[in-house]
Amino acid sequence: MAGQAVQKALLQSDFDFELPHESIAQRPLAQRSASRLLRLAGDALLDLQFDGLPRQLDAGDLLVLNDTRVIKARLLGRKPSGGRVEILVERVLDGRHALALARASHPLRAGQAIDFAHARAEVGVRHGELFELVFDVDVAGLLERDGQVPLPPYIGHPADAQDEARYQTVYARHPGAVAAPTAGLHLTEALIDELRSRGIALAHVTLHVGAGTFQPVRTERIADHVMHAERYRVPEETARAVNQARAAGRRVVAVGTTSLRALESAAHDGLVLPVDAETRLFIYPGYRFQVVDVLITNFHLPRSTLLMLVSAFAGPDRIRLAYRHAVERGYRFYSYGDAMLAERNA
Repeated sequence: MAGQAVQKALLQSDFDFELPHESIAQRPLAQRSASRLLRLAGDALLDLQFDGLPRQLDAGDLLVLNDTRVIKARLLGRKPSGGRVEILVERVLDGRHALALARASHPLRAGQAIDFAHARAEVGVRHGELFELVFDVDVAGLLERDGQVPLPPYIGHPADAQDEARYQTVYARHPGAVAAPTAGLHLTEALIDELRSRGIALAHVTLHVGAGTFQPVRTERIADHVMHAERYRVPEETARAVNQARAAGRRVVAVGTTSLRALESAAHDGLVLPVDAETRLFIYPGYRFQVVDVLITNFHLPRSTLLMLVSAFAGPDRIRLAYRHAVERGYRFYSYGDAMLAERNA
């Protein structure tokens, strides 16, 4: 009951902090693993380099990666009247149907046509902020040919060839995300090989990050916010590996908030079950974690659901301390930024 009271009392403003605009990374570093790594160990803060990650973990730890692949989800089109329309495909439903966010000078209407360079779509039923679009060609093929990498709104340049290569993890396998699981962007094949050589096991989940990850919390009371739905899958072999690690007293390390949400969404009475479903799990202080012991994550924006999640995991006071330190020491924030390694707050 006490935890529920704390959750209901939390406000958006509890997760605000001053973030200079220049702290938001606009480009990736030349080398993926050259990012900085802030280790939050108890109340101590250690300034490290990400390529030293294997030395910060223990033999027997299980590292869980999100192997979703970012699709070229942004399309530019026009109405028959000539008005511009920008489409962000949130989810491909089947060969010719997709759910999408739309930006236009006037709201789209059911039955309206949108012309793209090599295709036409008709606007169908609206589902909240998303429109169902019916294309006259295969959606996946159209996106691959004409789509653009959907960079986050706080990155100020159009997507280019560098973004196509670097806004994607080296282990991305399953297309479907419109945003990268950014903590994994720091990992290289060489670093993964070193982790394995040190006795650290790897497992995969798939959570297709949706555009809702960039949507602001629109309610002042945190408990009133409704989380967007995202498709996720925990394969049987991953569920087995996680449960065996926990039974043996070994740590489960989530690479990114998306891996953490997938594991916690699949957990029931402390066990992770194989699942292929949607999750709306909203994690904020007061949440009781069942699975993850250690989190590797980037630095997140003020008032965001991701900041609320890491505050729940490591403790609000410790996260405030870490973020103040990160700003003062010039750490780079968000998708192309630096990383943090935090243990779960007991």
